[in-house]
Amino acid sequence: MIKILLVDDHKIVRTGLRKLLAEVKDFEVVAELSNGEQALEFVGKNSVDIIFMDIVMPGIGGLEATRRLLQINPEVKIIILSACGQDPYPYHLIHAGAKGYLTKECQFDEMVKAVHKVSAGETYFESKIAEQLALKSVVDPDNLSPFALLSSREMRVVLMLLKPYSVTKIAEKLHLSTKTISTYRYRLLTKLGVKNNVELMRLAIQYNVLDNSTDSQD
Repeated sequence: MIKILLVDDHKIVRTGLRKLLAEVKDFEVVAELSNGEQALEFVGKNSVDIIFMDIVMPGIGGLEATRRLLQINPEVKIIILSACGQDPYPYHLIHAGAKGYLTKECQFDEMVKAVHKVSAGETYFESKIAEQLALKSVVDPDNLSPFALLSSREMRVVLMLLKPYSVTKIAEKLHLSTKTISTYRYRLLTKLGVKNNVELMRLAIQYNVLDNSTDSQD
């Protein structure tokens, strides 16, 4: 039996997925959670084989949650299931340790296939995601999203600045000092060629870093 955890801040998505996955005889949905912090707590206490992880959620978000979950349990397999299928998300999530990446437009049969492949120790990326990752190694870097050129830590800070969280809140969530986060922010703005958070937001919209969902602060 493959034990599956669902992490998505939209209850209707979790409920629908749970009903569909329950129809697969070798799948067991052990829980459905609404954010990364809950996932960290659950995985620290329970056995899980596969996690379907959304990216844009209240709190630390899917990228930081993926990194921390694999520190807690390196054996757990994470499949990203998100509306965000454009750069820079696939690049950073794969580098954070995700073993699969699907968009919410995929067919259910493909989800089942992804679970079986990843459970068997393989990776599985939806075709358009795989194509993006392949093209990244051959196209001119100047034509890539500037966010794809950031380090994973830099990208985590960017996503929190876009929520928007204060420097103090980001420092608290990433367990770093406010001075360190302030330094990151200055370097990020310089690296991305923007002057402030408003310009950063515009750049993020231009390169599809933000989806259409709203995100509450906690």
